[in-house]
Amino acid sequence: MPDEEIQTIDRPQAARTVPAQARPAAPARPGPTWLGPVLIVGIVLAALNLRPAITSLGALFEEVRTGLGMSGTVAGLITSVPALCFAVFGVTAPRLSRRFGPAAVVCAGMAAVAAGLLIRPFTHNAAGFLAASALSLAGIALTNVLLPVIVKRWFPDRVGTMTGLYSMALALGTSLAAAATVPMTSALGGSWRTGLLVWAVLAVAAVLPWLPVAAAARREKRAAAREPAAHVRADAGPKIVRSRTAWALACYFGLQATGAYITMGWLPQIFRDAGVSASTAGVLLAVTMVMGVPLAFVIPNLAGRMKNQGAIAAALGVFGLVGYTGLHFAPAAGAWAWALLLGVSNCAFPLVITLIGLRAKSPAGVVKLSAFAQSAGYLVSIPGPLLIGALYQHSGGWDLPLTVMAGLLIPQIALGVLAGRDRTIEDECGMRD
Repeated sequence: MPDEEIQTIDRPQAARTVPAQARPAAPARPGPTWLGPVLIVGIVLAALNLRPAITSLGALFEEVRTGLGMSGTVAGLITSVPALCFAVFGVTAPRLSRRFGPAAVVCAGMAAVAAGLLIRPFTHNAAGFLAASALSLAGIALTNVLLPVIVKRWFPDRVGTMTGLYSMALALGTSLAAAATVPMTSALGGSWRTGLLVWAVLAVAAVLPWLPVAAAARREKRAAAREPAAHVRADAGPKIVRSRTAWALACYFGLQATGAYITMGWLPQIFRDAGVSASTAGVLLAVTMVMGVPLAFVIPNLAGRMKNQGAIAAALGVFGLVGYTGLHFAPAAGAWAWALLLGVSNCAFPLVITLIGLRAKSPAGVVKLSAFAQSAGYLVSIPGPLLIGALYQHSGGWDLPLTVMAGLLIPQIALGVLAGRDRTIEDECGMRD
C-alpha cells in the first residue's frame, strides 16, 4: 500500500477544535518517541534550504556571469530555470512518494540540493553551472511539493502551526542568503565560488535528520504491509483535474508567485528610477522580503483556525493594491511604506501552502494537490517577470507595468476567495472518506 496512507506517530489531540479538513484521515500508529522532534528539525532545515540556491546566486550574478563568460541569452536562461524546474520536477513527486514514501523522497531531495551546491562552484563553463543548478532545483522542487504532505501526515491536528514554522524558515533562508552572501564572500577572500559554496554546508546539514526519519518510515511501511487488514484501503487519491478548488489553488499559486518574482526582480529598479539610491533600494527589497519571516508564522496559524480563509486572501491582495498604487503616484516619498505593504502582500505564499493542507482530507490527496497546484502554478508564473520587463522597455517607464501588476491582483483575490472555501477536493470529486 502507498506509504502516504500510513500514520506513524502517536499524536496527542490538540485542546482546541480542529477543522474537519485538518483531521487525520486514519488512526495514528505508534512510533518512536524521538521521531516527532527529529521531524520538526528536519522540516525547519529543509525549509531553510528551499531558496538560498536561488537568492545567493542573485546576489553574485554579475560576478558569476563574468567568471564563466556567460552570454546575455544564457544568463537570461539561468534566471528562468527555477520556475521551470519547480514545474517540471514537481510533477514527479506524487509517483516518487507512492513508490518510496515522502520522507525518503525529501531526504533524496535534500541530498540533491547539497550535491548541486557542492558541484556548482567548481564548474568552469555555463553548461556545467546550469546542470549543477538544475540538480539543486530538482531537489528543491520535490521538497516544495512534499513538505505539505509531511505536515499533513505526521501533524494533521497542527497543519497551521507546522506550515507556519516551515514557511517562516523558508522566508528566513531566502532573506539570509540574499543579505549575507556578498558580505560572506568578501570576508572569505572575494571569490564568488567560495561565496556560493558556503550554502552547501547548510544543505548537507539538512540531509542528516532525514536519514533516520526515512529509515523509520520504511520500517513502518514494511510493518503495515504485514497487517493489511488494520489499515485503510490504498487508493491513488482523487482525480485532481475534476476539482474546481484544485484549479483555483493552482491559479492562485501562480499569480502569487508571479507577484513575488516581479517584486524580487524589479522592485529595486522601480525605486532607483524614482531617484532612490542603489544601496537604499537594496535595503527596501530586504525589508519587503523580511516581512515574510514573522507573517509566515502568523498567517498559517490564523488560517488553520478558520473554516473559510477567503478573507485572508482578500486582505493580502488589498495590501498589494495599495502598495502598487503608492509606487505609481509617490514611489520615492512613500518608499518605506510601499515596501512594507508589498511585503505583507507577498505573504500569500504561506497562505496557499496552508490551503493545500486544508483542502484535502488524506495524505494521498495532499500530495496530488500539492504537486498539481505548485507545478501548474509555477508554469503560470514564468511569463510574468518577462512581460513586466518588456512593458518597461517598451513604455520607457513604470506607469504601464505597475498598472498591470496591480491588475493581476484582482483575479488573484477572486481565486483566493474561491480556494479558501470550506470544502475538500475529495468532496468535489465524489470520493467517500
